[in-house]
Amino acid sequence: MYAGSETGAANMERLCLFGGLFRGLLLHLLPLFLLLLSGCQGKESELNYVTCGSLVKLLNTRHNVRLHSHDVKYGSGSGQQSVTGVESADDANSYWQIRGKPGHPCQRGSAIKCGQAIRITHMKTNRNLHTHHFSSPISNNQEVSAFGENGEGDDLDVWTVQCDGIYWERDETVRFKHLGTEVFLSVTGEQYGHPIRGQREVHGMSSPNQHNWWRTMEGVFIQPSQEPLRHDEL
Repeated sequence: MYAGSETGAANMERLCLFGGLFRGLLLHLLPLFLLLLSGCQGKESELNYVTCGSLVKLLNTRHNVRLHSHDVKYGSGSGQQSVTGVESADDANSYWQIRGKPGHPCQRGSAIKCGQAIRITHMKTNRNLHTHHFSSPISNNQEVSAFGENGEGDDLDVWTVQCDGIYWERDETVRFKHLGTEVFLSVTGEQYGHPIRGQREVHGMSSPNQHNWWRTMEGVFIQPSQEPLRHDEL
């Protein structure tokens, strides 16, 4: 009885010693683990935002068409380069770059804030998304065109991003409100005939509604490190 009790006491002492060492090691490593976890979460959060310089396709979620342009001019109104909506997901003429407003470039890779004023520049023709007081060809809303040369146009190229949080998140739906005329970038379903048959009219509407929700889709999202984060087909 006495020997057994002595052995049990020794085992208990060793167990307690081991438990103390384990607790000490755990307490030592826990801050490092939390730091690493925080770093991973921070990196992930950086990748969740649309950033300055990103090249994206924008989907109108109500009508399932992507914002599109091409070197085809309107036959009425301003006669500027037309902007439409297309159903195809793989058309290279649907890429747009997110840029700062004239005279106030945004820092490449910085997250775009909700309410921030931006330019949306067509990749292929290097003209800016633009609107002005002309009637759109089909619906008689406000005409939206692509305007300027080599990425430079005028003050009517500026839009503000309307979203719910602090930054424009890649997977959320947002609205684009024109700074100069206060219309919202919209699609209501009207279709063109020749020479852009089947493409939808894109225009400006005076009120926020279901027709002016947009979400980023395919593209290259620029990280704060200025390295491109590839997404989908690019």
